[in-house]
Amino acid sequence: MSTDVGVLNILFDRNFLVMAFVGILAFATVVTLGLPLLDRRSLGERMKSVSERREELRQKHHAALNKRNTLRTEPVSFMKQTLEKLNLSKILESANTRERLVQAGYRGQAPLVTFMFFRFVMPFILFAVALLYVFVILHLSWPGWEKFLAAVGTALLGYYVPDLFLSNRITRRRTSIMRAFPDALDLLLICVESGMSIEAAFTRVATEVGAQSVELAEEFGLTTAELSYLPDRRQAFDNLAKRCGHSGVKAIAAALNQAEKYGTPLGQALRVCAQENREQRMADAEKKAAALPAKLTVPMIVFFLPCLFVVIMGPAIMKVMHTVH
Repeated sequence: MSTDVGVLNILFDRNFLVMAFVGILAFATVVTLGLPLLDRRSLGERMKSVSERREELRQKHHAALNKRNTLRTEPVSFMKQTLEKLNLSKILESANTRERLVQAGYRGQAPLVTFMFFRFVMPFILFAVALLYVFVILHLSWPGWEKFLAAVGTALLGYYVPDLFLSNRITRRRTSIMRAFPDALDLLLICVESGMSIEAAFTRVATEVGAQSVELAEEFGLTTAELSYLPDRRQAFDNLAKRCGHSGVKAIAAALNQAEKYGTPLGQALRVCAQENREQRMADAEKKAAALPAKLTVPMIVFFLPCLFVVIMGPAIMKVMHTVH
């Protein structure tokens, strides 16, 4: 008992509370000052990957111009060796797997091999975990065949675990891009109307919008690289639309392609698209606001109404009980 009293005295001591408050403020200050540095480092890494992609496109372009046949030995990883030995690439790769990986921000052959490898391995891993959990840990009274069927069902779900992860990644990346896209489009319009070329405008906007959305800055930087080295400029705009996978970005790509093909004023097309994106963002906000009452119904019934009944009916019930006794 004396130990508990001593602990309470320490916790409610004025000096201890002041020191704890100062420590919390110091920690919050360090976190506040450190997070922007981490974001800058992340932006630097993304832009470095974009420059590497630019160098890769440059090398491919020069190789196509020179028409040289070069034999290169690529490092073969364990995952790629496994897929090649079992000949599973055609079975595990879907029709839109590469496109979805690009929309999630994973480019190149290595992410594709990793995705197919985990799609092959995850059913076996989850099957082993389910067998261990059902037969050893839980000690269920089910028959053996029911436990085995439960493990098989878990293994079937394991095939779709990489797809769920990829879908979640695509959704988060697309949300980050579209949150900053209307502002980036306004900046792009300002740069174009000031006399910049579309490549310089993309570069400038990528630098400015990086603090708000690293993903969008990465996409604009990659589009600048493709505009510099791809033989058809319209293909760069189409690639931007495919990587983002949003109707607003597809409209911008179509407007840029039309301006590139027919020579229409680029500023006017960007102004119309910027207005449409602002209206779309407002419509999405109104849609979310209109859906709030329906979403708040269940939490109010579960959490708010019982407390309200306790507050209203509690004194009356206590008075009735006191009267009866």
